[in-house]
Amino acid sequence: MEKHKYNYGIIGNCSYIGLVDTNANIGFMCWPRFDSSFIFGGLLDDEKGGRFAISPEKEVLSNKQEYIPNTNVLETTIESKDGSYKVTDFAPRFFENECFYKPVMLVRKIVPIKGTPRIKIACDPVGNYGTIVSTKVLGSSYIQYEGLEQEVRLSTNISLNYIAQEQAFVLNETKYIILTWGIPLEGPLVETAENLLTKTVAYWRGWVQKTSTERFHQEVVIRSALTLKLHEYQDTGAIIAATTTSLPEFPGSTRNWDYRFCWVRDTHYTIKALNDLSHFSVTERYANFIQNIVLNEEGRYHPLYPITMDRIPEEKILPLKGYRGEQPVRIGNQAYEHVQNDVYGQVLVTLLPLFSDKRLLKDTENSSLLNVATTCLRRIEETMKEPDNGLWEFRGTSQMHSYTFLFHWAGSHAAKKIAKIIGDQGMEDKADRLVKESAEMIEACYDEKRGVYTQAIGSPNLDASLLQLINMGYLDPTSEKAKKHLKVLEEELRTESGLFYRYKHVDDFGAPESTFLICAFWYVESLARMGRLQEAIEIFERLIKHGNHLGLLSEDVHEKTGSQWGNFPQTYSHVGLINAAFTISRKLDLPVYF
Repeated sequence: MEKHKYNYGIIGNCSYIGLVDTNANIGFMCWPRFDSSFIFGGLLDDEKGGRFAISPEKEVLSNKQEYIPNTNVLETTIESKDGSYKVTDFAPRFFENECFYKPVMLVRKIVPIKGTPRIKIACDPVGNYGTIVSTKVLGSSYIQYEGLEQEVRLSTNISLNYIAQEQAFVLNETKYIILTWGIPLEGPLVETAENLLTKTVAYWRGWVQKTSTERFHQEVVIRSALTLKLHEYQDTGAIIAATTTSLPEFPGSTRNWDYRFCWVRDTHYTIKALNDLSHFSVTERYANFIQNIVLNEEGRYHPLYPITMDRIPEEKILPLKGYRGEQPVRIGNQAYEHVQNDVYGQVLVTLLPLFSDKRLLKDTENSSLLNVATTCLRRIEETMKEPDNGLWEFRGTSQMHSYTFLFHWAGSHAAKKIAKIIGDQGMEDKADRLVKESAEMIEACYDEKRGVYTQAIGSPNLDASLLQLINMGYLDPTSEKAKKHLKVLEEELRTESGLFYRYKHVDDFGAPESTFLICAFWYVESLARMGRLQEAIEIFERLIKHGNHLGLLSEDVHEKTGSQWGNFPQTYSHVGLINAAFTISRKLDLPVYF
């Protein structure tokens, strides 16, 4: 089997995200929101998915794709038999007039480099996942695409007929294309495009300069940070799990899910990483999102939420070909209906810095944040002995999961700290009691004979989430119990190269065939915490090679081929990279100059 990589870069501005392939074609882009229908979705269906392609007339000899350093502005260079050219793609984003400018707008700059390259441009946006085909209407300097939810307008200094009829033309000067949703372009095309480019580059570079990174593999940490940022929907503070839907966990698996929603669990880890990077405003915006969820919920919390206050759409299958023919193509996610009780502890741990971090000045004693905290603590108490579907979202299995108890334990610890800060003795006493009760439940998962904590009470199965017993401080990493626990997990779930399966037992869809990348980064963290630092470094450096040509990570990696699979890019994987890099850095205790 050949090694499979996702040959795409991503662009975005916290309103939308687009995937651009190494031939400068838009493979996947949902407008106007992350969870909207794609307007370009050739990634999932090359017939129904629409197109936005910039292609050479002659054969492609080589291509190269890279970011302008420390930005999310993407450059794709194409060399063909008659010349070469570069396409710069970006979504405008910068701070102006006391707010963020982040329009639903794609800017494409095409620059000739050498020779006389002839190119042709095809632009055919679609609606409702390919069931609506737009109609082209030519204006004086634009093409309007009608029939979609909003009018889409392409403004350009290229002949409109060349684009409308997909005719090749000589690229003998710099050309610009600006695609907009629902609003016409204001101002002169060239000046506007260059101004947007300058301001967007400056914004991202300023954001990186405000990012606190350690020295260990700083470049890959920065790229991961920039990638995480693109998955924040700034309007509400929600953070989605991945850009895409229905990219398979491995070929033929049918494990094709829609990840364009906000998982409470994933976001907990993302927020931790961004806090370590000193981007506290993300925490504050997410706290507002969580508060709105709580105020809108009458009963238990769900594992995932849409990025606005809408209800998540029912999971359904679309009549699309699928990525490389891999079906089904799903939208919505049935996991919304699952019972996953770890969410309450995750919310508490995520909100703790808003009470404890002196850099974040906030009146928390009388705020709705305190109501969120007390609600979550009460839900931990109520669900302590309730089976759930677990973090791996088993669709047909409810168990008393060790990982759920771990977050009951961590969340109760966080609530205890919050109670001390605000001086609430009753809350502190309840939290202290729940810390002890959750620890007892974790211990009920311990297999004395094998010397390992198992997935659930009464279950012999192991899974990689049990690494978090070490990383989150439940187990002392220097203890013999922790060392034995890790050794058993290594023997069952680790590959020779250091990749890690999330589990190997059969679930609702059979036995997994690919490893889960964040689990390998959890393993690296465990090694570093246990003093096996050189091993941690060596495995970390192998893991980052599983990124694509831009360092972007997928959800899954095939053990034998090293192929990327699963939705892409996956925030979970980039979070794992950042957290593992920080753990190693702190153990290395690198000086400022070395």
